[in-house]
Amino acid sequence: MAMKYTGASVDGELTLLYADLKSGKPHPIEGAIPNPFFGKRDSRFLAPNVPDVSRTRLAAYDFDGVKGMIDRCFAATNRGKFVIDLRVPETSLATTGCATPRSYCLKTGWCLKKTTEPLYGQPDVIGYASWGSNDRHRTRRFPGFRWLPGGIVTEFVSTDGRTFAKPPDRWTPNMDWINHSGWFANSPQAVLADYILEGASGASGHVYEPYLGFTPRPDMLLPAYYSGRNLAESYYLAITALSWQNIVCG
Repeated sequence: MAMKYTGASVDGELTLLYADLKSGKPHPIEGAIPNPFFGKRDSRFLAPNVPDVSRTRLAAYDFDGVKGMIDRCFAATNRGKFVIDLRVPETSLATTGCATPRSYCLKTGWCLKKTTEPLYGQPDVIGYASWGSNDRHRTRRFPGFRWLPGGIVTEFVSTDGRTFAKPPDRWTPNMDWINHSGWFANSPQAVLADYILEGASGASGHVYEPYLGFTPRPDMLLPAYYSGRNLAESYYLAITALSWQNIVCG
């Protein structure tokens, strides 16, 4: 089904702009297209090694939110805590710890939090990966983290990039797809701009159902970011396909 769908985010289509210009013809509209930079942990993010596929956006609820993202990125340092919720162990969230052995974590100063319950109120967060509002155990709109400058987020949420309009202050994401009274912007799910509002400097999301296999891989994203890759490189080596539903803020 995913390969028959013709919808995509604007950002997803722009990722192939360089390839289209170079080939002299547009890419196919139908379905997702494999990302040539996916999994290239050791490749330089430059043509001709890898085509230019990175497209990020500066977006938040307002101008101050966008300015805050930029200012925090300039203040970022290579330290902090990765918070990883493991509600469903068979996903790539569960392999993040395996991709970063304990000796490596200690040597580089990682603080890896693994839990089967949602985590709230964590200090010094530089990276966060979770099921977000798809976790039925999560009862809060905001995780209440104290984000370090440069902190990034990725979630397994289908529609968290659907809007950058700010929800009402008393709104809370939920999993009720029957009662529309609790929806915001045509979905009950969380919106990624909430993380920017709370203090994160970057986040990935989806404008529509991406299917699990097309969401960013935390086991690639977080180690790449901590090892010194910039935000765009880290997200795009973790995203399996282009011309799809993904957006990257930052």
